[in-house]
This record gives sequence, C-alpha cells and structure tokens, in this order.
Amino acid sequence: MEIKEEPCRIKEEETEEAIDEDGNAVGSQTEQTFAQALKTKHEESFSCTECGKTYKHKDSLYKHKRVHGEKVLFICTECGKSYSDKYTFRDHQLSHAAVKPFSCDQCDKTFVLEKHLRQHLQVHSAVKPHACFCGKRYTTIYKLREHQVIHTEPHVCSDCGNTFSSLTNLKRHQNIHTGEKPYQCSHCERSFSQPGGLKAHEKVHTGEKPYVCSDCGKRFGTTSNLITHRRIHTGEKPYQCSHCGKSFSHSDSLKAHEIIHTGVKPHVCSDCGKSFSTSSKLRKHERIHTGERPYQCSHCGKCFGQSETLRVHERTHTGVKPYICLTVGGDLVHQEA
Repeated sequence: MEIKEEPCRIKEEETEEAIDEDGNAVGSQTEQTFAQALKTKHEESFSCTECGKTYKHKDSLYKHKRVHGEKVLFICTECGKSYSDKYTFRDHQLSHAAVKPFSCDQCDKTFVLEKHLRQHLQVHSAVKPHACFCGKRYTTIYKLREHQVIHTEPHVCSDCGNTFSSLTNLKRHQNIHTGEKPYQCSHCERSFSQPGGLKAHEKVHTGEKPYVCSDCGKRFGTTSNLITHRRIHTGEKPYQCSHCGKSFSHSDSLKAHEIIHTGVKPHVCSDCGKSFSTSSKLRKHERIHTGERPYQCSHCGKCFGQSETLRVHERTHTGVKPYICLTVGGDLVHQEA
C-alpha cells in the first residue's frame, strides 16, 4: 500500500490576513499582536511621583529620586547590608560566594573577582590613586565617590561643623560627642565609638599585621601606623609648632612639645603629687614608687626602670664609645658619633 505524503498545512484561521477598510492586507493577527506588544514595551516609561519626570529605564529613575532625598535601597538577604547603588550591591553579593579563587599573597583574604583583589592590594602598598579636587585621596573609586557627596549634599554635624557623605557616617561621628560606644570587642570588654576603632583594636588579639613598609619590611596592624612609620624613611615632619615653628613627624610629639610653651603639667603622680607634662614622663616616674624594671639587658639579664639607662649599661658589654671629645678654643665639646 502506497502512502502519500500530505504537505503540512497551517489552519486557515491562524494565517488569515487582516483587511483594512480599503480592502488591503495589513498582516496576520499574530503579527499585529506581537507588533502591538513591542510598541507598548518600547513606549513604557517610569515616572517620578514627586515631579512627574519620566525615564525609559528604571535605573535612571532610581538615580533621579536621590535629588528628592529618596533612597532606593538594595538589601542583601545574606547579611542585611543595604546599598543605594545597584552595581555596588551586586559587587557586595559576590562576597558571599562559596568559591573565591583570587588570593592575596600578603594576607589571608580571598576574592571572587580579580578586580577586587587589585583594589585590595592597594591597602598593603598604601597607594591612593583616586584623588578628589579638594586634595583628599582614596584607595578605591567607590570611596572617592562616597567622599565627593560632601561637596554637593553634605551632612553637617551640629556640634563641630564637620561634614559627612552620608547620614550613617554622621550618626557614627556623633558618638564622639555623646560618648556612646556601641562597638564592643568580642575578645575583651573594650568598646569603641567607631567601627574602624574596633577593627583596628581586634588585630591586637589576632596578631594580624597586613600593612608592610616597602622600605624596611616592618609590618603594621593599621594603615595609619604604616603612614606614621614611613616618615622615618622620608623625613617628613607635617606637624608644626605654632609658637616656635619646630616640626614633628608625630602629632603626639607636637602636643608634648607645645606644653613647653604653655607650662601646663596635667599628669599628676597619685603617690607623691609631682606633676608632669606628658603621660610617658609620669609612667617613667611612677616606676620609682612601684619598683618596676621592664628593660632587661640581653647580655647579663640585669633590669632597669628606664630604657636610656639600659642603653648606657649595654655599652659595658659592647665596648661602644659613642662620644668624641673635640677641643674648640680651649673648651671641651662632646659630640655623639
């Protein structure tokens, strides 16, 4: 029995052409429906409820809403953190990924994306390539953008006049004025007014020192300590005395020096009432009362209350004689070699 192949036929109702008033074909009903849907999609717009301005893309509307002070938050379901920028939010979500193939060779941190590793490496080098027109520099473009908000819509502290890029940062800052310390260390009982202070403190317990000096290899727990240390190599002394013009590499050294001009001695010994200009001088003095001798000779084990006394003593073992006698006009001048 011979079987004839019937050509495939589409039902007439599915291919029936639509006819306009003049009798001209205008395409199938299916084509018309698709064209109408495409037109509707193209003409779809997103309107601002505050001013009526319309945008073709929802992201553009979100950005515009910030003009009215409205914050569109993208909330992470993993940790609860919120972001006003969709792309920053997406980058954050990657931090929860199980596989992080890019590892830092200077600390134990790992990253999902190579660009995040490159950004992180700037922390170790203390390089801040992103500069604001006001002179401040930042390690990442995100931190720079966050800072630049203060030049347009700053949040001002009513107590001291400092400006901040976000309301969150302003509220954190105000803890300094109120004395509130909501950030508590999980290892000990110490608490801090700022999350950065807690983060820096916790490295005391972990022993983590991720910031390396490129000149001598010494490691530090915070970038601020690294920056301060590097002044030993560069000779930079940014802190200048307003009374005499003398410069210092540390702000603490400047504060201690300025007391010479004011004569103030706020640090008082509780045993004898003697007062001192700095807390370090008071601690040295208190060892007279306590008998504490924290400085030990590595050659003979003898202990001393002052580091200077230990250095003088060690010369008896090394034989070093650092002072040279020079005769100038009959007077004796001692110069350290």
